[in-house]
Amino acid sequence: MIQVLLIEDEEPIRRVLSRILTEENDAYQVIEAVDGKEGLAFLSKKQFDLVLCDIKMPKMDGIEVLQETNKKNINVPFIMLTGHGNVETAVEAMKLGAYDFISKPPDLNRLLTSVRHALENKSLRIENTRLKSRVAQKYVIIGESSQIQDVRGMISKVASTDARVLITGENGTGKELVAHQLHEQSDRSDKNFIEVNCAAIPSELIESELFGHVKGAFTSAVKDRSGKFEAAHNGTLFLDEIADMSLAAQAKVLRALQEKKIQRVGNEKDISVDVRVIAATNKNLKLEIEEGRFREDLYHRLAVILIRVPALKERLTDIPLLTNHFTAVLTKEQGLEPKTFSSEALERLLDYPWTGNVRELRNVVERLMILGDNPISADNIKQFASK
Repeated sequence: MIQVLLIEDEEPIRRVLSRILTEENDAYQVIEAVDGKEGLAFLSKKQFDLVLCDIKMPKMDGIEVLQETNKKNINVPFIMLTGHGNVETAVEAMKLGAYDFISKPPDLNRLLTSVRHALENKSLRIENTRLKSRVAQKYVIIGESSQIQDVRGMISKVASTDARVLITGENGTGKELVAHQLHEQSDRSDKNFIEVNCAAIPSELIESELFGHVKGAFTSAVKDRSGKFEAAHNGTLFLDEIADMSLAAQAKVLRALQEKKIQRVGNEKDISVDVRVIAATNKNLKLEIEEGRFREDLYHRLAVILIRVPALKERLTDIPLLTNHFTAVLTKEQGLEPKTFSSEALERLLDYPWTGNVRELRNVVERLMILGDNPISADNIKQFASK
């Protein structure tokens, strides 16, 4: 059932609105409150999908009810009703988060349309929250070592700012996880997170990929196409393996960072973009600069904040936690038989060189989950984990 709270001090209007709603959809269950105080009491005790609330009421008016629900963090859409409406009241209600504002006597089609849209909007927000929760779980940083706690501390300090971040570390250490956490903990978290692997895109296509192109800009440009900078507008752009970007593309990225403007390939028209750029590399950029493969001015633009992700061999105490995490994930995602690791097996994992870092550990755990005994033994480690 869809729970609707109707807060209205005039009994005839309550009766009519309640009947209209229940006749419109028999899934609507309407609870009536005779004034703002009673309505707020209902909201404090019970979860509702929608509130229809009059503005002018004794004891507590609709604006006060809206203010109190905000203070109590009660997340429910409000449609405000009033026969005394004016622009100022409507603006105040909308600023406080009301979904809509309808004058009495209401146009029934407009009221029912507003009710449907408000409920659909709430469903979308709930689904978005669920999806964001799944994403957050996917990109969680596992570990309690001092090195990983330092990384988490840097993320929490930096995420809420728009400062550009350069993430460094060996392959497989989890640089992408850090980038996702910086986005998820930022004010841009409800906007796009766009990832570009600069090493995976041919040098002749990287500019088109980042900045877009216009029709006819090159042979295969059969129509206008926006790039990753435009897709990330108001959000975050993650440039992974940035050391592999061509010098020509680096120059354009530098301009985008300096002027917050880009130009599509084949066009001189400026397009304004508001993008937070996070970059990552497994290379020594200072050495790349010395050898003429990376622009020093771009390095200084990107490296406002430096976060180094430690190699797995530097955080061996996290291996049992990571192993348990990967075991649980693989059991759930791939339907593998739940297995545990013997203490001797875990000791063997601690002695392993882990040149491929956390990514290699995940692959080894998956191999052991498929081929190993239960519990996974030290012999299984020797048999299946070695290269």
